[in-house]
Amino acid sequence: MNIIYRYFPYLEAEQKARLEKLEKIFITWNSKINLVSRKDIENFEEHHLLHSLSIAKFISFSPGTRVLDLGTGGGLPGLPLAIVFPQTQFILVDSIKKKIMAVEDMINELGLKNVVALNTRAELLNDKFHFVVSRAVTHTSTLVKWMKGKIRTDQFNIIPNGMILLKGGDLEDELKSLTLPYHTLELSGYFTEPYFSAKSILYIEMKK
Repeated sequence: MNIIYRYFPYLEAEQKARLEKLEKIFITWNSKINLVSRKDIENFEEHHLLHSLSIAKFISFSPGTRVLDLGTGGGLPGLPLAIVFPQTQFILVDSIKKKIMAVEDMINELGLKNVVALNTRAELLNDKFHFVVSRAVTHTSTLVKWMKGKIRTDQFNIIPNGMILLKGGDLEDELKSLTLPYHTLELSGYFTEPYFSAKSILYIEMKK
């Protein structure tokens, strides 16, 4: 966990303990069902935990913020963010039931009270959220369509409500289809590891 603590030196003892426990539980579950590539599980801290927590470098969610993790898979980026932001409510959604079962177990084992996991599809959600986070789920234009009308209008964070997407590679084609205000940020500005050289955050402002 040294790589996590190097970039997030302010974490409290309970947060550190939960992140360490999350790694162990996640690896155990990954041996049963494919949450992330089994070839990549040895890089879990850097490629998955730290990647998820890059959102915490971009924004510090205000208490009371409601965040949807769309297509959470094995709970990424939602679970690490929920550990770092205990006063923020996270709703983790995935259409694959067995993955949500794993996430629910991790939530219980970690004792997290600010997380709910739902086995459903994005387009079926009736709730509204301040922010949507996601990790390479589908084309950005599709995500925007799914989330239309699902963004809350009350604003109390440092940036307007919207979507914070973890992306990799060239975004040129995806950005061409966007009609909403957006901003991209290369993760190499936060982390020096080569893995992050082609990774970025795409923030899309969605006021309503």
